[in-house]
Amino acid sequence: MNTRIRHSRRQLLFALSLLPLTSLPLTSVSIAQQADEAPTITTTGLHSFGLRVTDVERSVAFYQGLFGSPVAARIGDKVVLQIGDGPEYFTLSPVRSGEQPHISYFGLAAPGFDRYQLQNQLSQHGLNRTVDSMQAGQTTALSRALHSWLARMPGEGDTMLADNHELFFADRDGIVVQLTSPSDCGMGDAPCSPEPAPGPGLIELREINHMTSYVSNFQLTNEFYQKVFGYEYQAYQGTFPLLGVGDGTHFLMFVGGAQPGQPAQPGRIDHASLNMENFSVDSLLQTLTDYGLSPRQEGQPAAPLQHWVSMRMPERGGAPGGTPEVYFSDPDGIHIQLQHHTYCGGGNEFGGDCGQ
Repeated sequence: MNTRIRHSRRQLLFALSLLPLTSLPLTSVSIAQQADEAPTITTTGLHSFGLRVTDVERSVAFYQGLFGSPVAARIGDKVVLQIGDGPEYFTLSPVRSGEQPHISYFGLAAPGFDRYQLQNQLSQHGLNRTVDSMQAGQTTALSRALHSWLARMPGEGDTMLADNHELFFADRDGIVVQLTSPSDCGMGDAPCSPEPAPGPGLIELREINHMTSYVSNFQLTNEFYQKVFGYEYQAYQGTFPLLGVGDGTHFLMFVGGAQPGQPAQPGRIDHASLNMENFSVDSLLQTLTDYGLSPRQEGQPAAPLQHWVSMRMPERGGAPGGTPEVYFSDPDGIHIQLQHHTYCGGGNEFGGDCGQ
């Protein structure tokens, strides 16, 4: 194929992807009807998440010392840390003006990844296409809700027409989600050249396990993900169902109230959970203590660099004596959960009984 023709087609596809859905010709079928009839998008599991921190290099040193995570990539002011054997990863980026440290997004792996096709599929579910400034801190979380955008990766040149863009959308609560290839290591279409960590780390990670978010109406948020991705419930924790994502252990959990209509407040990702080898509560707490973290005081909110255990009892789907859930807060106070590699949010000692 002639190179000029190939580039022109790419430019046309990218330009179309930036048009708002409402500017495209509509048939007699309403957008709502199209969303109801749109096919679900296939995903294979959780693949990444992002942290916004006050000091990136401090956070890199903290997580590498704890997990031994290689640096998979450095892209602009963002550092990508590999989880386990990869290609799953999490990113560390500086907070923007006016922001507090937080978990900024979670990522889902979509087999046969095609950013343009996926964005078109999202539009069939009522998510309007917009531009990458939606991700640049220039808008509020709720103004991003039910939009998708392509964000140009830093360092790929001056053109906005290169293929290597990241695909994001914001759900009904404004929570940002990335869709990516299952082979993505944090560099989009490009390969990674991991830099080994200075040491082996104290905790051997396997993979991302789940993400828990606070939303205005958990039932409506669950319905959104069920409609778009076809997810089913794999367990319950009290009144809150867990949406299974992929392999039987990954899941999304949305907790909160039952506010009718559109959300009045944006959603918030509360914590990310990681699976690990050799899970033992006593040993894990000792490891965290030896690393410089202190126990959280009973009844007090967690401060940075603390650890704690929450016992999930039978009324919340736990084991008869309680299923222990271990948490720690990083240097910025961001919450991370650590669990056995069979944890699916269900019962038994390791939370691995989800009736499968």
